[in-house]
Amino acid sequence: MSEAGKSGPESPEKGKAGAYRVLARKYRPSNFSELIGQEPMVRTLTNAFSTGRIAQAWMLTGVRGVGKTTTARILARALNYKTATVDQPSVDLSIPGEHCQAIMEGRHVDVIEMDAASHTGIDDIRDIIDRVRYAPVSARYKVYIIDEVHMLSTQAFNGLLKTLEEPPPHVKFIFATTEIRKVPITVLSRCQRFDLRRIDAGALVAHLSSIAAKEGIAVDDDALAMIARAAEGSARDSLSILDQAIAHGSGTVSAEAVRAMLGLADRARIIDLFEHVMKGDVAAALAEFRAQYDTGADPAAVLTDLAEFNHLVTRLRFVPAAADDASLSEDERRRGAAFASTLSVKVLSRSWQMLLKGIPEVQSSNRPVSAGEMVLIRLAHAADLPTLDEALKSLEGASPMPNGAPRGNGPPANPGNGGGVTAVAQARMPSSNGGAQTMRLVETQPAPMAFVPAPEPVVEKPAAPVKSLADISALADANRDIAFKVLLKRCVRLVRIEPGRLDVTLTSDAPKMLLNDLTSKLRAWTGRNWLVSLSKEEGGQTLAEMETTKRENAFSDARSDPTVAAILARFPGAKIIDVRIPDVPEVDDAEADLPVEPGADDEEI
Repeated sequence: MSEAGKSGPESPEKGKAGAYRVLARKYRPSNFSELIGQEPMVRTLTNAFSTGRIAQAWMLTGVRGVGKTTTARILARALNYKTATVDQPSVDLSIPGEHCQAIMEGRHVDVIEMDAASHTGIDDIRDIIDRVRYAPVSARYKVYIIDEVHMLSTQAFNGLLKTLEEPPPHVKFIFATTEIRKVPITVLSRCQRFDLRRIDAGALVAHLSSIAAKEGIAVDDDALAMIARAAEGSARDSLSILDQAIAHGSGTVSAEAVRAMLGLADRARIIDLFEHVMKGDVAAALAEFRAQYDTGADPAAVLTDLAEFNHLVTRLRFVPAAADDASLSEDERRRGAAFASTLSVKVLSRSWQMLLKGIPEVQSSNRPVSAGEMVLIRLAHAADLPTLDEALKSLEGASPMPNGAPRGNGPPANPGNGGGVTAVAQARMPSSNGGAQTMRLVETQPAPMAFVPAPEPVVEKPAAPVKSLADISALADANRDIAFKVLLKRCVRLVRIEPGRLDVTLTSDAPKMLLNDLTSKLRAWTGRNWLVSLSKEEGGQTLAEMETTKRENAFSDARSDPTVAAILARFPGAKIIDVRIPDVPEVDDAEADLPVEPGADDEEI
């Protein structure tokens, strides 16, 4: 029980301005026994305190409203717990101690609370570092509670590291954050981390029910379930919504009032909408959707509730015990179980995927009602469509007639339709207007007596053999793809080449899509599929490197020739500008008769 709850619920004292406290503050937990949904953390702290293994720093993380700041204050209270009979840290806080009231109200001189969102710099951390060496004024420990610690700057985190690793024995640090991934690992490694979990909807319903009883407020069970779902595991959010609902209903909380206040759709009507969609009845589904919109339901919220019920039905199919959830209404339990026993997982999975894609469309559309109707139309039309496996099974299961056509009411075979008869299997399914629509599965079978002229033989042009990179370069040249030819020469090193397979390595400046381009172009130029893979072996020279080597060798040989040497000696200032060797057979790895450019210091003849 909280301290406020020990003497009964506090009166709002309507006659005094400003005396009323919101429920989130009035029923804020003041000890570990009042924390709901955080049993693993409480158990760990209880064992640590009982054995004296008290950490020097804690990191509390979780979504908004699960109790991070409240837990930090309770932990500070436990560290500084002192009564007439107990003078040591304790998790049993049933009897208020000397410092408990001031700590829980955030006004104790030795418990310093700092919001990192407004104190992000290194100067704020320096102030803490300068003050930690001083002993606490009256308490056992000086406790620093830093909320939203992920907002600290990098310099601030770095400045805190040394003090956090070796703090004075009288100092404890408690950090709280909603963005644990933004906290440096160097800080996390110096803290004992507790992940505060979202509070279960059933626990929230029980908590809200007890608070409503203390306040003397009549609340419908369905209203409590709606509030718990809307809070999404946050105790503070659930109490804030309950506070708002009490004010909205003038002291009583009904399901209709909460539904209207939050812009939610009636859960029973959501189930009706789901049933219309699963039957493929588009007209009824659109009428129900428009009726919910006219009563104040948001189109995106309707589809979100529809997706949640779709998930519930799927879950009930595999986990029937999920129906015991306290946040579910009786209609959700009963009708959800009925849908789970009749609808296939394939249909439910397909509807789930379509809703996941449709909800963002509605949220971002400037005409959300129209967008929502289009999503429902797609759902209704796809609900009863057979999957590919089901369609093939229905086709295979059709028993043939004596003339070779399957049973059914399809059109008769036409022997003159180009050499085949068409077998048509029909499957009946409900249509969007409540009637039935026909899906035709068409299978072509050869006609036994039809005359078909023999087709003319097709002579394929033999593809040019590809045995080297030079052959691929020649293909690029023949197809006038000069840009690809340049990239091939400069970036590709050959490792292995076989018919239909090519292993290469690439230079560091090769484009990322070069292998894909090489595969597609080889297929187009040779008329066959190629497997082009990147090898881990070193590979040979590129065509450009081969040409450079050949050019250098040609100039070296020319200078060594006695006739050329005599000419160079006879004509001072002459230099070699080109080398051409007639009647030389072509080589696979280079192009024949390639002009060879001179080097910078070559002489010209």
